[in-house]
Amino acid sequence: MNRRSDGRYVDEAPFDPQASIQQLERADLDAPNWLLVWRKFRTHKLGLISGMFLLLCYLMLPFAGFIAPYGPNDRNGEHLYAPPQSVNWFHKGEFIGPYVYPIVAEADLETFQWKFEPDTEDPRPIRFLCEGSEYKLAGLIKSDTHLFCAPEGATLFLWGSDRLGRDVFSRILYGAQLSLTVGLIGISVSFFLGILFGSIAGYFGGKIDWVINRVIEILRSLPELPLWLALSAAVPSNWSPVAVFFIISIILGILDWPGLARSVRAKFLSLREEEYVRAAEMMGASSGRVIRKHLLPNFMSHLIASATLSIPAMILGETALSFLGLGLRAPAVSWGVMLNDAQNLASIEIYPWTAIPMLPIIVIVLAFNFLGDGLRDSLDPYQQ
Repeated sequence: MNRRSDGRYVDEAPFDPQASIQQLERADLDAPNWLLVWRKFRTHKLGLISGMFLLLCYLMLPFAGFIAPYGPNDRNGEHLYAPPQSVNWFHKGEFIGPYVYPIVAEADLETFQWKFEPDTEDPRPIRFLCEGSEYKLAGLIKSDTHLFCAPEGATLFLWGSDRLGRDVFSRILYGAQLSLTVGLIGISVSFFLGILFGSIAGYFGGKIDWVINRVIEILRSLPELPLWLALSAAVPSNWSPVAVFFIISIILGILDWPGLARSVRAKFLSLREEEYVRAAEMMGASSGRVIRKHLLPNFMSHLIASATLSIPAMILGETALSFLGLGLRAPAVSWGVMLNDAQNLASIEIYPWTAIPMLPIIVIVLAFNFLGDGLRDSLDPYQQ
């Protein structure tokens, strides 16, 4: 190191690019695993955006009642199948803030349908932080304060109303609480059973492995949809919506575990012969400790990726059962229950906004798939 006239020190040794690359590689090897995963995951733009979107959706679930302008079953008998209303800001060139035009129902004597015409001469400003129907914030705290409400003497159907005059936008928000939660409960049951039986079969082998494999093969040979229908139809119709919700979640989880168990078994069969596993057993570690501390951590990346890819299957399963009338039932609100009201194609042709609940299902399932792809590529940070 030589000191220059300006007081700075300069290294006159020749630049070695190979040494610099080795230093960078050594720094990556010394970095914690979570940091390596994050560095690789944030380069997967589609997965990163999907993860942020899903995080926002789940954070909004406890506040669905606050965001929704109406209750899930609030009816407006004078506005059956009302079309979506647009929110405007300017009226005749003058800024008056967000407002809607009142809609007036008129009977069409030719088609025998109600037509709704906006009164464009009477703008009604939307109310904010207003009182409305009562709900429970996060399922615990009673409140009647809403983020925004319909103006006095007018309606606010952002995505239209259904056959009973209920707001589609509000019902989608409330339905997300059940439709998005069923995947988390179902995947918890599936993972508990899959990891438990898969690890036992893969680690111990022998007769236990043979019995568990035969059970897996029997369950996987059964047709999935008819089995769903049969188990859901066995749920008593007089049970409460909450009880039906948990039973449906458990059914979906029980029927999903064989695939995960087979993957865990295959991985354990290859890992149990590794030297570090043999060393732990020779030092007196119990079978449970070997599985928890040495085998499962080496398989955790696959489990996390499998979870993100299995949750949308749970959501679609609940939607299919509710759509067929064998899952959740009214007065419970889920996206499948809402689609059950839109089975009539002629009704959808006339009132297309009744099929809007399909859109959040499609978006959520795609987001989970993109997130799963990003995690699957990122959870092995050393793989190029």
